Amino acid sequence: MLELKNGRHRLTLLPETGGAIGQWQVDGCDMFFPLANPNLRAQQGVEVGAYPLVPYSNRIAHGAFSFGGEEFQLSPNMTGETHPIHGNGWENAWRVMHQGEAHAVLVFDHTPEEGEQNDPHWPFAYRAVLSYALQGDQLDVSIVVENRDSREQPVGLGFHPYVTVGEGTTLSFDAKYVWLTDEEKLPKEAKPCEGDWSFHKPKEISECSIDNGFGGFSGKAFVKHTDSLPNLTIEADPIFEHFVVFSQPKSGFVGLEPVTNMTDAINRPTVAKRGIHVLKPGQRVGGNMHFRPSDGR
Repeated sequence: MLELKNGRHRLTLLPETGGAIGQWQVDGCDMFFPLANPNLRAQQGVEVGAYPLVPYSNRIAHGAFSFGGEEFQLSPNMTGETHPIHGNGWENAWRVMHQGEAHAVLVFDHTPEEGEQNDPHWPFAYRAVLSYALQGDQLDVSIVVENRDSREQPVGLGFHPYVTVGEGTTLSFDAKYVWLTDEEKLPKEAKPCEGDWSFHKPKEISECSIDNGFGGFSGKAFVKHTDSLPNLTIEADPIFEHFVVFSQPKSGFVGLEPVTNMTDAINRPTVAKRGIHVLKPGQRVGGNMHFRPSDGR
């Protein structure tokens, strides 16, 4: 475990647990909710507050996809799910390339298993670089993925914080449309963000049951609390065109995930702005996110 500090901020990092954040505290308050999710088997019961999503976010339907004239099959990696989810970066240990008092850089290199034409975790070689920094009065997160294979590679990325919520906590953000899902949590229909699907005006989130991806994300979301916890502004670079919201009543958290790609994007070639980035060998893609606490309760 690594610990970073800057003023009223304290951040613990878990390189061995998928490069995850353990805790992010501001004035002793948990901004991210440390959660031990037994369904994420590779996290081995460790409490995690946030983790990176590489080289894709959310689900790939039944783990099957075609690319470059080849067919690939991935293995499920979450208990109770038939679809692999969130890539394989969160399943592996990351190396610490740099650590300062308030800044750390972690690296994960994935090479397909030797002799495997179709590695069930991910069939392409890549490097992911993850930077955490406590700068000013905010947490900055940067993720970059480089194609280290000899062929083109489809890439998506994102970040999965469990943001702490309490009674009366509200969420607001702007997006153009929401993906309604089927019984397997895969996208089936896009609807404009209107009525119940609009978060333009703050909406109480602690009692919501939602697990949907939003497209045309404005890049900014605001979480407002009614108790002593600081409010939270999330800002993401334009590359994060999609935003996943996952909330269950009385869970104590809401998943607010800036991501580049829609769910099952690799199998949706006819969807405009699905968010897949095809990298040539040696090419990179990445982006920055900022998490800023504020008073004004």
